Amino acid sequence: MIYFMVPRKIQWVILLAASCFFYLCSGVKIIFFLLFSTATTFLAALMLGRLSADQKLKMNQLSSDEKKLVNELFKKKKRLVVVAALLLNFGLLFILKYYGFVAESLQAALSMVTDSFSIPQIGILLPLGISFYIFQSTGYVIDVYRGKYEPDKNPFKFALFVWFFPQIVQGPIGRHDKLAHQLYSPHRFDADKMKYGLQLILWGYFKKLVIADRAAVVVNQIFGNYTDYSGAIIFFGVFMYSIQIYCDFSGGIDIARGIAQGSGIELAENFRRPYFATSLSDFWRRWHITLGSWMRDYLFYPISLSKPFVKLGRKARKRFPGRTGKILPTSIATFIVFFVIGLWHGGNWKYVFFGLYNGVIITFSLIYEPTYQRICDRLHINRESKSWYAFRILRTLAIVTVGRYFTRGNDLVTALLMIKRTILYFGTGSMTAATISTFGLSNSDWAVLIVSVMVMIAAGVLEERGGNVRVELEKRKPILQIAVIVIAIIVLTAFGIFREGYIASEFIYRQF
Repeated sequence: MIYFMVPRKIQWVILLAASCFFYLCSGVKIIFFLLFSTATTFLAALMLGRLSADQKLKMNQLSSDEKKLVNELFKKKKRLVVVAALLLNFGLLFILKYYGFVAESLQAALSMVTDSFSIPQIGILLPLGISFYIFQSTGYVIDVYRGKYEPDKNPFKFALFVWFFPQIVQGPIGRHDKLAHQLYSPHRFDADKMKYGLQLILWGYFKKLVIADRAAVVVNQIFGNYTDYSGAIIFFGVFMYSIQIYCDFSGGIDIARGIAQGSGIELAENFRRPYFATSLSDFWRRWHITLGSWMRDYLFYPISLSKPFVKLGRKARKRFPGRTGKILPTSIATFIVFFVIGLWHGGNWKYVFFGLYNGVIITFSLIYEPTYQRICDRLHINRESKSWYAFRILRTLAIVTVGRYFTRGNDLVTALLMIKRTILYFGTGSMTAATISTFGLSNSDWAVLIVSVMVMIAAGVLEERGGNVRVELEKRKPILQIAVIVIAIIVLTAFGIFREGYIASEFIYRQF
């Protein structure tokens, strides 16, 4: 409430102070990395703005022939500034997040040749939310370079854009032109926005505390002792992990968006019912939307439109007449993007394999889509039918679930061994009541978990059909709306943090 009580001109200062305090609570030492990223991207954008201003001034004083030379000169200078900013920030990210992985991999490779050479290791705790704020700030620099908007002149206001506390832990990854003006603008207290924000916060905590944290108990038990279980139980554990990671991540995003919405600020949507996707490509358009859009705008388009890829496209069309030649460069660029998405999750071969797994499936689906369509036609499949729609959802869920073996397994070898056990030693008869009782949940916890997941699915079905839970609730009498909020709070306290044996777990994506 302090935010709405201070003069509106300095409301953004309150947000900045709150964001700084929030990040300091996670550790004083690691704030250096946040300051480094903020300072380098802010200064890079200022340099780009100054170069653009100088370019315009000189262009007015030159002939047409001279303008071309000056244009090229300023383009090179701007590129150098952008490259420097990207190298500094992604170099920092590499050292903190990937150096250990690369060093271990190289050491393992060298050990097959000689034991006399040792690659030094560094031990630095990965700063909170570093991937998110580096992606957000570097995206800003690239947008300024492209002339999308002018650079921010106030370093403290820019710091608020990077540091805004609801999103710094796990996103969403904001865009300056969509978010910054909301942070700096004055806001009046709005009872409806506060109510909507509270609803979103409660929904997020419901998914996190009631569903994700219960599912985590089962997941930890099965993944930690997978050699004791059959393939059916391992697959069940992976399925539970799919529920856990969605409710954990999307719940955290809902909480962040709800907090921001209460202050009159709209953060970007990051999930759009991904488990209703009908293809793997569709799934990634619905899951972690802001990461996908960042990869599309700042990686996929620059790669696919680059000179080497344009040349590759020409050669591909000559070498492979027809559709394959046309989409081959795009398919390669898509494959690279998913390889990077896999690496984004962390420095581990299991994440590399996860990226390759998604990249291969999506790339081949693009190349062989006409073949797939012809098979459907020959089998006389009605692609508009509800049964075909349901099949596509289930097929996508199966593909996504297999990918979860890699993201949750301790390492690549473990993930592959779990897949092996799932295929060769499935053993459906092992799913007995006695076995389920060893997963760590009581009968009441299972009942709460099942009912809660059904509630979540029902809400998803309503929204997938074009409905909106908030709008439907808004149509009801105020007393009923209040009752729903009160019941939600009771559910969270009774079945969430105050339930017997509750063990709090951190948000999964804070480690990324």
